[in-house]
Amino acid sequence: MEIELFESAFAVDETYIDESPAEIREQIGEYERGERRTFDLAIDAPDTFTGRVMGQMIEIPYGETRTYGEIADALDTSPIAVDGACGRNPVTVVVPCHRVVKSDGGLGGFSASGGVAVKRRMLDHEAEHASA
Repeated sequence: MEIELFESAFAVDETYIDESPAEIREQIGEYERGERRTFDLAIDAPDTFTGRVMGQMIEIPYGETRTYGEIADALDTSPIAVDGACGRNPVTVVVPCHRVVKSDGGLGGFSASGGVAVKRRMLDHEAEHASA
């Protein structure tokens, strides 16, 4: 399914989420309005390296970031491998790959329409609402 968030299109593969598309859209709308910091959606992560990276991303608190290197260290792999797995995240937004950044403070990439600009917007949105 495709969702709209911050005027950008995101692909969300609802087959990895146990709730209805309507519930997914509702919770993402609440996130966009600043009413939701965590998603109450059961994620069925794949039993792959990407799934293990997804597990690490889910643990990143709202309004915070982790580096590709920090996740790589936790999984005993390379930052480049983590970057690739972030790009394969089938449930962008719900599993917050936008919270993974480069060690030098750069944003790295972002596979949703709008690219890095929308990643920046999401991080700014969370920073604004995390202190509220």
